[in-house]
Amino acid sequence: MKSATLTPLRLKKREHIRIKQGHVWVYSNEIDVKITPLSLFQPGQLVQIQDAQSQALGLGYVNPQTLLCARLLTRRVDVAIDSDFFISRIQRALELREQLFDQPFYRLVYGEGDELPGLIMDRYGDYCVIQITTAGMEALKEIILSALITVLKPKAVLWRNDHGMRQLEGLPEYVSAAFGDFPPEITLIENHIPFITSAWTGQKTGWFYDHRNNRAQLKHYVSGKRVLDLFSYVGGWGIQAAVLGAKEVLAVDSSAEALAKLEKNAILNHVQDRVRTLKGDVFEQLKKLIEQQTTFDVIVLDPPALIKKRKDHTLGLIAYKRLNEMALRLLNPGGFLISASCSQHLSLAELQQLVLAGALKIGRHIQLLTTGTQGADHPLHLAIPEMNYLKTLFCRVD
Repeated sequence: MKSATLTPLRLKKREHIRIKQGHVWVYSNEIDVKITPLSLFQPGQLVQIQDAQSQALGLGYVNPQTLLCARLLTRRVDVAIDSDFFISRIQRALELREQLFDQPFYRLVYGEGDELPGLIMDRYGDYCVIQITTAGMEALKEIILSALITVLKPKAVLWRNDHGMRQLEGLPEYVSAAFGDFPPEITLIENHIPFITSAWTGQKTGWFYDHRNNRAQLKHYVSGKRVLDLFSYVGGWGIQAAVLGAKEVLAVDSSAEALAKLEKNAILNHVQDRVRTLKGDVFEQLKKLIEQQTTFDVIVLDPPALIKKRKDHTLGLIAYKRLNEMALRLLNPGGFLISASCSQHLSLAELQQLVLAGALKIGRHIQLLTTGTQGADHPLHLAIPEMNYLKTLFCRVD
């Protein structure tokens, strides 16, 4: 749709400053509702975002039902938000990934980081998974799908639209085939190691590409060691540890389906004789392992987001601290703790502090060796620090 035909969305005086400084989000309390009442807009409607003097700031979309009310798609006003627009953006994202990676397994589009807020695309070779989290992108989904097919020519595409953010946008959750015959299982390669997963039923879009670089660091720590992989999912950490020479890997997860895939991945990589699985709640299993006085040389602690909202911060801190303290109790002297968090509401400094607190409580000395964040296929928009969500600590414990 051409800019000239788009309804303006007017901001209050001085509320344009953050947009001018590079941000792309607009909150409902920043909109001049006397001039452009939110009741005039439909969820997902394309708009021209303007400052208080009616000067265009760019084009975006609006959802009058949400606090984070509008997102900027482009600062240009002489373009149409059409198939060519999305082809150009996806092509640019693809060019970056093809320069960075030698195999076609990566996050192809990462929302605001690729100037496509509300849109996630993951590539698994000839297959792609699309996740849409906003009403604006949902309204454009068929154009987006057509653009992806034009650029990449995949065998099949899956809609993985069951993210919790869709509830906030007033959108239904669903998982369905978008194009072609998408298989129940797919194979990917990470750090030259093959894995089987399911994009239909697995977590997120089936895999966590964001930890690729962090998992590559296992080569420095696991050779000849006993490894405990907590919240193991399908074995991204644990299987790589075994392939890299771990003497033994115990993978703990609450999902029987995930552990079944992990066992498949152990067979796929010929390490099934060194990999065991344990189904159950990680907190409960850690308690049992402590009671049994079981110890390990390396422990990987990569839980799901325990602080999903700001109001969960206090309870989440307690949970992270408890997990890390229990893991530290199981480490042999000179062992390594790899502790991660994907909670954007938990800072790196907070994670470091709670790991330190856990070590001090049980009388252990801890050294921070290095830290890790998400990989380059999750590029950060520098004006949006909230996108820097992943943090990983590599620690030595005496």
